[in-house]
Amino acid sequence: MALYLNPVLDADWPDPDAIRVGDDFWLIASSFNRAPGLPVLHSRDLVTWEHVANALPAVPPLDHYALPRHGSGVWAPSLRHHDGAFVIVYPDPDHGIYVLTATDPRGPWSEPVCLIPGRGLIDPCPLWDDDGRAYLVHGWAGSRAGIKNRLTVVEVDPGLRHVVGSPRTVVDGDELPGFRTLEGPKLYKRDGWYWIFAPAGGVATGWQTVFRSRSVWGPYEHRIVLEQDTTPINGPHQGAWVDTPQGDHWFLHFQDRGAFGRVVHLQPMRWADGWPQIGEPLPDGRGRPVLKHPLPLPERGDGQGEPARGDAFATPGPAARWHWQANPRPDWFEAPGDGAIRLRAQVSPRADLRDHGAVLCQQLPGQPSTWATRATLQADTPGTRCGLVLLGREYTWVGLVRTPTGVDVVAKRSVSSGIEEELAQLPAPDATLDLRLAVDADGTATFSWRATDTAPWQELPAAWAAVEGRWIGAEVGLFATAPLGTPVGERGDAVFGPVRVTVAGKDA
Repeated sequence: MALYLNPVLDADWPDPDAIRVGDDFWLIASSFNRAPGLPVLHSRDLVTWEHVANALPAVPPLDHYALPRHGSGVWAPSLRHHDGAFVIVYPDPDHGIYVLTATDPRGPWSEPVCLIPGRGLIDPCPLWDDDGRAYLVHGWAGSRAGIKNRLTVVEVDPGLRHVVGSPRTVVDGDELPGFRTLEGPKLYKRDGWYWIFAPAGGVATGWQTVFRSRSVWGPYEHRIVLEQDTTPINGPHQGAWVDTPQGDHWFLHFQDRGAFGRVVHLQPMRWADGWPQIGEPLPDGRGRPVLKHPLPLPERGDGQGEPARGDAFATPGPAARWHWQANPRPDWFEAPGDGAIRLRAQVSPRADLRDHGAVLCQQLPGQPSTWATRATLQADTPGTRCGLVLLGREYTWVGLVRTPTGVDVVAKRSVSSGIEEELAQLPAPDATLDLRLAVDADGTATFSWRATDTAPWQELPAAWAAVEGRWIGAEVGLFATAPLGTPVGERGDAVFGPVRVTVAGKDA
């Protein structure tokens, strides 16, 4: 019997929501400040996923997200299919709840429209009822709204353009013994019951709860249906209930793995005594996560597959797997499809890569990985630099720096805001070098470089621990920066490519 292993998406795909339309499964995830945002993934078997698009080319308000706003932007979104259209509803905790639509999830997607402006509104999910009316459930961010641990339902028009009625608190977590940080609600209807799936107890330590009522306004009764128990899957958090064409039920949720981000697990789900039970059954209707399980749809796939990571830059434009730390500008890059991407060196006022929007990144895989690329520094202004970076709340990089006398190989790490510590610096044999980053199963990273394909790798003597970002895992990125005051015409370029990635010993 063919089995799949959890997590099915072993990288940072936070706050997943998923649906089935026909024979196809579609999944979206939070993207926070990163652009393009709202990644769209496709699967035919719930186990092997392909990153096919990003629904949000830039994060609104555009000027606000022209700079990195770590931890802000697109929080937990929801994905639905209604009246022939795919619908995404997502929150920005500082600006409100937005809606965008598409007839094909691969795009194009409409411009986002603000359905409910305001601060602290998070984790929205719509439901179109049998009588044609529409409702939206959402949570609250205490950091913005001053309240949290409660779920609110409000009636909205079926087109999701304006609020129809007054919002009501339908579940107050403060009234439930032991509940804290109730969030991430997903609203469904089945057999005359309104169902809200929502986690509580915190991202790394909580559990999954299901609420049900005969009225969308409550009162709701609840059960805890998924918890860590004796497994290594800490705090099984928010996700999505989906079914297969054969009528089987499944639940996708995330687990917080620190520097590796929020990875996605797939759990079997069954109905017993009128309630869902998720994972391996425990007493009282609870369940615990499974580590492996028979494939949901064995006839469709062999059971495992992360989205692609490596890139030969053989097609124009950055592939969907890449994102920036802020809304990109057209002059940041050239990617004509000739086997390389050219990053125009952007001015970095404090030389702090966490403040630098023009860092082109991907998620760090949850398994041991090696990243290698060839970099060429095409710049004459001293202080211009380019490199390969492991980026989070702290970062380390290796690359090339133009000096008054030539080009040096340099490695640095962040030590405080705007300050980097030099780890290594020596004259480079050429302005073109191969750069490599290797990360082990514990998140320990080592950097190295070499001058030619046949030269031995020169490994930096120390190793560093990957550090997560704000609500996200660590990222691997490419960058090019110029000193403050460098005129636009004198900033130069850095040429990268191809990027070769192996994950757990396999090309990715």
